[in-house]
Amino acid sequence: MSSNKPSPKERDHRAETKARGPRYWTSRRDGEVHLRQEDAFASQAPVTVHDMVMNTAIKDANYIALGSKHRTGWHLLTYMEYYAKAFLKLGLQRFHSVGIMGLNSEEWVIASIGAIMAGGFSVGILSTNSPKTCQVIADSSEMDIFVVDNDRQLQKIIQIQGYLKHLKAIVQYKEEIRTRLQNLYSWRGFLDLADGVSEDTLNQAIDSQKPSQRCALLYSMSIAGPPKPVMLSHDNITWTTETAAQTLSYKRPPEEQEVLVSYLPLSYLTAQLFAVWVSISVAGALYFAQPDALRVRQTSWVPCRGGCRGGWGGRAGGGVTPRAGGGLTPALASPPGAPPVAVRPWSFSPLRLSFPICKVKGVSGQELVSCRTGSVYLARLAARKFSVGARYHPALSPRNADPKADEERLNVNSELALPWGLGVGPPSGDLYLVSIITPSLPTVPSCGKSLPSTRTKTQKEDGDGIGDIHIWGQNIFMGYLDDEEKTQEKIDLHGWLRTGDLGFLDDDEFLYVTGNERDLITLSSGEKINPNPIEERVKRHIPVVRYVVLVGQDAPYLCALLTLKCQINTDTGEPRNALSSEAVAFCRQLKSQSTRLSDIVCDRDPVVTEFIGQGIDAANAEVTSNSAKIVKWTILETDFSMAGGELGATAKLKRANVGKMYQPEIESFYSEKDEY
Repeated sequence: MSSNKPSPKERDHRAETKARGPRYWTSRRDGEVHLRQEDAFASQAPVTVHDMVMNTAIKDANYIALGSKHRTGWHLLTYMEYYAKAFLKLGLQRFHSVGIMGLNSEEWVIASIGAIMAGGFSVGILSTNSPKTCQVIADSSEMDIFVVDNDRQLQKIIQIQGYLKHLKAIVQYKEEIRTRLQNLYSWRGFLDLADGVSEDTLNQAIDSQKPSQRCALLYSMSIAGPPKPVMLSHDNITWTTETAAQTLSYKRPPEEQEVLVSYLPLSYLTAQLFAVWVSISVAGALYFAQPDALRVRQTSWVPCRGGCRGGWGGRAGGGVTPRAGGGLTPALASPPGAPPVAVRPWSFSPLRLSFPICKVKGVSGQELVSCRTGSVYLARLAARKFSVGARYHPALSPRNADPKADEERLNVNSELALPWGLGVGPPSGDLYLVSIITPSLPTVPSCGKSLPSTRTKTQKEDGDGIGDIHIWGQNIFMGYLDDEEKTQEKIDLHGWLRTGDLGFLDDDEFLYVTGNERDLITLSSGEKINPNPIEERVKRHIPVVRYVVLVGQDAPYLCALLTLKCQINTDTGEPRNALSSEAVAFCRQLKSQSTRLSDIVCDRDPVVTEFIGQGIDAANAEVTSNSAKIVKWTILETDFSMAGGELGATAKLKRANVGKMYQPEIESFYSEKDEY
């Protein structure tokens, strides 16, 4: 049991902080950070997560909090049913962790909140993680308790439990327990432990916590090296949650209760922020999709207006659904007595072919207000399907674009960007979370403006005004656990976070992200090339192309790998040989009869090949430097996919993987000596 009296370590840390001035970061598990509240950028008084939870529980105790679809109907909980006593009974120590590995559910949410209220911290773990990855996460976070959903996840923990020096108990919350272990509890058995802990004990654990201390840990997965533990404070979560809810004009009872749907893994920060924390903040009703909600769907999307079949379903429905059926069809049948209210499932989608997450209002004649996603890819994919408005910088717009017409379709003041810098999220996959304002044309859109009380700036701009993006605000993470060196590389002494992304701010303070420093290509001449704007330009000139990957590291010139738009096997997620309907239609416009990728690759279709060559020439004509021109290109024999390994869980291109997988094609570009 923790005491309010500071330990010798804490006293030394406080003395050190006082001597050097405000410290905006820490790598210590028991460390505190100085909250960015001074001067004109001060915001509301900081609160802890349990303050936010209890405030809602007291005000809105009679409203539905969580709902999951079970065989016997809908199981509903109110906010008063959250508690943390069971974790204290199991021996959860202050600043130790509870790992949660399983599909989204009410138990997932209760475990997360319970861990925080008990003085530990919550660690979401992807269900797809290997036993070895689970061991690394458990060791670095000093995990006392593992919470898993089924026997499959339990077996992973059994494989490694002999190596987990802090592990005290395992809780399984789905399925009947098949394996008998002394330290294994069913969900019902776990909850029964709460009866043995007094209110005073729980209150003492709650009162020992501060907004400036850590309450959650997220792991930034990397292709190279172990996952990086990212620490989030109470204030990171509560401030960002409240600010986002206010900015996006969420309602709360008794005026109206928001209904939200959770189907993206809660171990992703964006999903957790909007499904769990925003829902709690506004006393929303949170429902959980069924396991098959993440099945891959066709790429053709249609807005669902009026009676929606095979889309969101029921009176809680409305939205955007693939023509082939809709990822949430089995999940969202309305619970008995559910009011006809709007559904707002938020967050970025981890599936390239899943529909973008949309804000929908109304029930009859549902109106698509906006599409908002943390994935740059999905934002651009949605842009090709819906005209819901965007903001452009003239330098990024097509030559024939009409910026004024685009601005007329966009209410820029009502759809501001979500904050960047909170934990793990795209586009960089590290510490830079962005909400995209969906464009109406396939160009690089603005990410919007900073939230109130946050700041954004760029440094080291190049000749085009593109520089390193830095951010400042209460949404910035605390630091990397037990890694002071990497934390100092990310956050400077004044509290500015170096995102690693590249971009610029226009005259109206709208941010444009044009790439990431990790993606820069350094030619043999020493010149650095940002591939992202060039790749987007090529896709704009060649609509039949799905992906463009520039290569040329340490080479004399740039080359490009191209993929064409192909159909996807909905069962495996693998690309087919057959071209997409969009690609076939475009071929018909060119008077080409090709319907398969194999009809085109290896110069088998001179009509399409010539058109692609002309598109490359047109893209080259728009660059200001010869070094930024594409000298050679080739069409790959397959489209990219997550199943193939070229794309990550957020549909972000894995450039390193592509470089390794297509090394022969890349080497062929430079095998002959060219005089260029």
